[in-house]
Amino acid sequence: MKISIIGAGRVAYHLFQVLKDQHEIIQIFSRTGKFHGLSADQNAPQIISDLNLLSSETELCIIAVSDQAISDIIVPIHQVLPDTLIVHTSGSTHISRLTAVHQRAGVFYPLQTFSVERTVDWSSTPLFVEATYPEDQQCLTALAESLSQRVYAYTSEQRLSLHLAAVFACNFSNYCYDMAKQIVDARQVDFSLLYPLINETAQKAQQADPQLMQTGPAMRGDMNILEMHQRMLNQSERKDLSDVYQLLSGQIKERHTAS
Repeated sequence: MKISIIGAGRVAYHLFQVLKDQHEIIQIFSRTGKFHGLSADQNAPQIISDLNLLSSETELCIIAVSDQAISDIIVPIHQVLPDTLIVHTSGSTHISRLTAVHQRAGVFYPLQTFSVERTVDWSSTPLFVEATYPEDQQCLTALAESLSQRVYAYTSEQRLSLHLAAVFACNFSNYCYDMAKQIVDARQVDFSLLYPLINETAQKAQQADPQLMQTGPAMRGDMNILEMHQRMLNQSERKDLSDVYQLLSGQIKERHTAS
């Protein structure tokens, strides 16, 4: 399949890396004209910075840009590729953002966190596909199954709820790790001492209901510990951490009192 990728960020980079061996990536659109890690060999795709230069040979156009840019970028792409299957890779953008302009549209969403520095295990990464036409749905499903063992045909509504849950499970959790590191760094304590705890918590969340696995002073209603922690944070003049601690502890207490 001849594929053009729109974007030069982390998702675009990883899609290129995983697709280039099985398919022909003919073009990559980059506003800067640059794309990370692209070799200068004869099989390298053409880098374009003008959407008007998109090739009519494109069989699948993958939009991998920020969510807010999708509505703007679909218009010029549609004008150049009016009959091509165009998909976006966003977890939080409804397919109607594309179909409002371009009918032959779809979604190819990998539920994963991407960093240029780390490789992705695509075989275990859930991939969610959606398309306006059955034949395009089959095409995207086949493409997804060539990459992953976990492929799902989800509606936009299902995918949007999953993306919201992913923000809690991934982005918010990572920020909690960041806050934890700030606390120990302030006392020259090795953050790596928390690694076994972090790993065990993640393992338990995958093997049982997270509600049943909750531990800690808030769940136990241990007011002495809760108040001591609040004093420590207040004394360190970290109101931001104190506010988060108070909010999350309150939510945990309410959750487990109700249950």
